[in-house]
Amino acid sequence: MKKYFIALFLCIGHQLHAQTIDVTQFGAKPNSFADATASVRKAIDATKGQAKSVLNFPKGRYDFWPDSATETHYYISNTSSEEEVPVKKQSVGLYLKDLKNVTLEGNGSVFIFHGKMITWVIDGSENIRLQNLSINYERPGMSEMTLQEITPISIIANIHPDSKFAIVNGRLEWYGEKWIAKNHHAVLIRPSAGTLFYSNWEAFSKSKAENIGPLKVKFNGDFSKFRAQPGDVLTVRDRYRDYVGAFNNRSKNISLHNIKMYSMHGLGIVSQFSENLNYDSVFVAPESGSGRVIASSADGMHFSGCKGQITINNCRFNGLHDDPVNVHGTHLKVSEIVSPNSLKLKFMHHQSYGFTAFIPGDTVAYLHSAALQIFAQGVIKTAKLVSEREMLIEMEKPFSSELKVGDALENITWTPSVKITNSRFEGTISRGTLITTRRKVLIENNVYYRTGMHAILIENDAMGWYESGPVTDVTIRNNQFIECGFNSAPDSYAIKINPENRELVKKYYVHRNIRIENNTFKLYDYPLLSAKSTNGLTFINNKIERSDFMPSGKKRPAFNFLACTGIRIKNNQFGAEKPEIRLKEMLEDDIKSDIKFEIPVKN
Repeated sequence: MKKYFIALFLCIGHQLHAQTIDVTQFGAKPNSFADATASVRKAIDATKGQAKSVLNFPKGRYDFWPDSATETHYYISNTSSEEEVPVKKQSVGLYLKDLKNVTLEGNGSVFIFHGKMITWVIDGSENIRLQNLSINYERPGMSEMTLQEITPISIIANIHPDSKFAIVNGRLEWYGEKWIAKNHHAVLIRPSAGTLFYSNWEAFSKSKAENIGPLKVKFNGDFSKFRAQPGDVLTVRDRYRDYVGAFNNRSKNISLHNIKMYSMHGLGIVSQFSENLNYDSVFVAPESGSGRVIASSADGMHFSGCKGQITINNCRFNGLHDDPVNVHGTHLKVSEIVSPNSLKLKFMHHQSYGFTAFIPGDTVAYLHSAALQIFAQGVIKTAKLVSEREMLIEMEKPFSSELKVGDALENITWTPSVKITNSRFEGTISRGTLITTRRKVLIENNVYYRTGMHAILIENDAMGWYESGPVTDVTIRNNQFIECGFNSAPDSYAIKINPENRELVKKYYVHRNIRIENNTFKLYDYPLLSAKSTNGLTFINNKIERSDFMPSGKKRPAFNFLACTGIRIKNNQFGAEKPEIRLKEMLEDDIKSDIKFEIPVKN
């Protein structure tokens, strides 16, 4: 309580000593349905040069259209390839560029965006706070229809009113304000169970569609292989990530408080090379009573190459086509050794490239890609993009002779500490939380409810997604993991530690110091925890319960450990059926457990 009043005092104090700039003074009119974009841009410009500013929006609805929006050209991690979106060009509703000490006060307003837009961009800015507002789109990028009748040769569906469509030459086309969906990706939601399953649009794209009533369409075609049941909601989007919901770039001390993201195009709230991000009471979920089931076309919050402290507290995630939270860096591959202290590096994943991954003064780790084995560090002297896909860097000192073409570099300066507390993760097709950072991580007092895949996944790879890096200090405690992993069966572990090292180096471990303590796991299946190449993993004082949520698969080990050491399993509560432990590439001294296990005999 004391901390709350201190924070409240600081917030009030900040605003009392700040210049208040009311957007209505610049022509923006709440509830007018007029385009507020240009007026709000003038109000934003008025904050420049002020020591502190409050950008005030009297409560109401404000509409933002791309016609008057700021045009930007950002390369954003994990979005789109050159083939998918050749020109990186975005329209931005709220462009907060090179600002300091600005609070955007929404007063409970709703911001409605039209067409394809990034809601806000915070770039090169410091001490920015957004609070007390909701974000929605007049026509969300996600289309939704509830399946009413299903037979092998026909389906009758009720289209959600927000999902604009037309029937052209007997085919249903999804469209929006100046866009049409062509590259369909479909996910099936079962509202009665809160579950999401991968599906497809192919059968519908080949069927004949006809209107049989207001917002009611009958599809005639071959649906013999389409799996669904009446009451399910089929959600359909364009799989190309040409936009993001919001973007924080090269900024510092960004706070979001009481923000409701009802819908977002593409990837969600993306933070790239930003420092100290505090998200409190941010809700990524459809508006209550809207009848919609999806809020984000991909992730909820995505952090790429950030540093300082990331705090996620009292947040809610429900209705996502991808991960609610993903924190990682980016490995770049050594494509050419130019000189004893100069390298040419290449962005490898098709969706992540074109941004400045290193700047002078950054410390980097050198590693062998296949083994994820770090063997040296260095400091960047100069760095520049020489093309969308390549960087040329010069090091302060010559690098190790061990470095070869095909190895990788990770920027370890831009790695954050992460604290995720008092939040709820549900209604996602995939994982709940992805964490790959070498600094301190605390995941505490959260609920992971029926996430489609692992509730928590710790990876690190330099041959696939190229998302870095190792973890060194992770605490996962006092959380509830309820019936997670049904889209990962038979690999349906609630928590999975899975570095993508294709080569195991004896006595070298990618991850270390992971503590899983005092959690409750409610499992419908046998798998619980899997770990690979980890040194120092404790699983203690946890409670494991059984559920009949879905049929379990055949009996298999609850714990799966590959090439790990320093494993401790102790004082956990299981039911009558004792769990099994599977070990591979390990010795008896590598694990201490009060559950019996056997070391496999090598042939």
